Amino acid sequence: MKISTLFIALLIFPACITFSQDAITIDDYNRAVGFLRENLNDKKVFNLNIRANWFPDSTGVWYIHRSIDDKKYLKITFPDQVKSDLFDHHSLAKILSDSLDTDIKANDLPISRIEYKNPDELLISVMNKTYLLNPKENTLNLPPQEEEINKKEIPSPDDKWIAYAKDYNLYIKSADEKVVRQLSTSGTKGYEYASWYGWADIMEGENGERPEKFHVDWSQDSKWVYANICDLRSAQKMYLLDWSIDTLYRPKLLSYYRGSPGDTTMVYIEPVFFNAESGKEIKVNLPRNTHINPIDVEWLKTPGKVLLISMTRGYQNLYIHTLDLATEKLQKIYSESSKTNIDNFDYELSENTLFFLSEKSGWRQLYSLDLKTKEEKSITNDAFYVNSIEWIDEENQKIYFLASGKEKGRNPYYQHLYSISFNGKNLQLLTPEDRHHKISFSPDGKYVIDNYSTVNIPTISTLRSTSTGKILMELGRADVKALSDWSPPEIFTATARDGKTPIYGAIWKPTNFDATKLYPVIELSYTGPHTHLFPTEYARAFRLQSYAELGFVVVVVDGLGSSGRSKQFHDYSYKNLGGNLEDHLRAIKYLGTKYSWIDTTRVGIFGHSAGGYDAGRAVLAYPDFYKVAVASSADHDHRMEKAWWPEMYMGWPVDSAYHLQSNITMAGNLKGKLLITHGGIDENVNPSATFKLAEALIQADKQFDMLILPSQRHGYAGKYGKYFLKVKWNYFIEHLRGVEPIWNFKWE
Repeated sequence: MKISTLFIALLIFPACITFSQDAITIDDYNRAVGFLRENLNDKKVFNLNIRANWFPDSTGVWYIHRSIDDKKYLKITFPDQVKSDLFDHHSLAKILSDSLDTDIKANDLPISRIEYKNPDELLISVMNKTYLLNPKENTLNLPPQEEEINKKEIPSPDDKWIAYAKDYNLYIKSADEKVVRQLSTSGTKGYEYASWYGWADIMEGENGERPEKFHVDWSQDSKWVYANICDLRSAQKMYLLDWSIDTLYRPKLLSYYRGSPGDTTMVYIEPVFFNAESGKEIKVNLPRNTHINPIDVEWLKTPGKVLLISMTRGYQNLYIHTLDLATEKLQKIYSESSKTNIDNFDYELSENTLFFLSEKSGWRQLYSLDLKTKEEKSITNDAFYVNSIEWIDEENQKIYFLASGKEKGRNPYYQHLYSISFNGKNLQLLTPEDRHHKISFSPDGKYVIDNYSTVNIPTISTLRSTSTGKILMELGRADVKALSDWSPPEIFTATARDGKTPIYGAIWKPTNFDATKLYPVIELSYTGPHTHLFPTEYARAFRLQSYAELGFVVVVVDGLGSSGRSKQFHDYSYKNLGGNLEDHLRAIKYLGTKYSWIDTTRVGIFGHSAGGYDAGRAVLAYPDFYKVAVASSADHDHRMEKAWWPEMYMGWPVDSAYHLQSNITMAGNLKGKLLITHGGIDENVNPSATFKLAEALIQADKQFDMLILPSQRHGYAGKYGKYFLKVKWNYFIEHLRGVEPIWNFKWE
């Protein structure tokens, strides 16, 4: 006797569980649209992060406080911390109403920009017009005509000389233009002095010209001028075709210089120095570097001395040199190497000390290097992650930095502000709240504005004393009262594939969530090792709610290989970018065992750029788990990408790992539904890999879907972004939920 499929399903699933496969309704779409940023921010949610606008002279700060009924421009003046209106809102509303012949409301002033000049002058922009407001006199005037800055000329600090380029060479002229001095003589097209490489320097037509670039950097004493030689002579191009121009019936050919991993046909950048008086040219006696690993140049306090920071191709070796321009003596003062890579070498220069961050101990820690004695010191030395150097207090010999993972028992991604003495003593936690802290320092370093929150605890915005961390004043709190039916995402932890390391993620559920239903899962993925995806702050609590409203449970998770943890954690992804997804799969399976309402037989994934690589990889490497994927603007084969990113994380020279990590070589594995999309004129991630994946899928006789947005670059803007979002939503609704989607709905 044949047993019915329905009977088998009833045996497998308890009677109290039903599939979330009811027909999609326009109400579902309306709820989803309601959670888009443009329909939330300053309409239903307020003060998620209060932005600090510091007075340039550090005498105060202004900010905007919003509510459903009001929009207030406020200021705090120092040192007494007096809070007041930045200007008289009612008076300004009346003046603007009269000037613009329209009704301007005091509680919703349409100001798009404010620049604080001094207590008597605010430069404000309203409805595409700019005015000078005197907040004391309540007067509004047209600002004086500002002299247009000639970006092709850069004066010396003492204003005696002006640097400029002519015929690919560097010149200087006296301020009165009576003296003209040609500093370089070997410049020519393709070997260009005082130029630089623009990442998106698009050339039009077969022999199009590169956009003109000019830059120099004078020494503080005006005796030396530093420039780069941009060497394009052997550089190869990547190409694009723009089909989107209405008036053209042939595509416009676009090109740009871009090397792929392993290429020697790259743009090379060479630093060069000139003495302004003698005209003497000094080139640096170091191996020439490409545009993806150029030499960083910093003027030192000692006149005529510079600091040179360089990395070798592949980012496994770092060198720091000093150069005395008077004697041309080049001295190596520091080096560092890694078997994998040296990622994000952040530093701050202070007098004759270089403060820098390094993962060489196994954790990203803070170090100092005396530029005279070459003495290196470890300022911090513990199992936590230093995110950034925020402020250096020379007078009190203190460094202020953000770090995560130091406070035991707390989420390892939450950043806190600390101070420590130059000698590594007196470490002090300045933001003790168990939240993620976003910090903004006043120009003089005496105050910080701290927005602290988690993804499920609303933001509190405060003014703090930098030296003590004491809260001096509360500026505001996040207000989401208008979202009465909404609950923030849930944070979860799982165990990584090594069987011991905790990994972190978050789950979004629909506002009409029903625990008796069985929901398919959508994952947003971005395993780019230079960042992590875990949502640390309340402002990101709404990011994926729109997808959940369409009948899904939405998940993000950071597995081994992403940033913000130990060097060992980070290195899991080295030459193994596709392997990061294994932890994601494990985490979702774990959630399926923990919650009866998660259906791990219906899992979809989407991502953009490196996340698009993840999405394509998921349905090709794990075709029995991931059933639907939308991969947008993806680098499906790292050999076709820009050289920088793959060489940092996949290694150099190019080896077999690149082949093994390619999505294109796995095209034959596809079982589920895959939508691949790309902007037609994307100069960041060239569309070529998406086309090549399409070719491989056709060769493998695999059914897939493809969308090219002809006029779009790496991001999809305006109506094109909404069009893609609609396509993406409906792709998951049709293929993961298994119901008929709706195309026509409103975006407001």
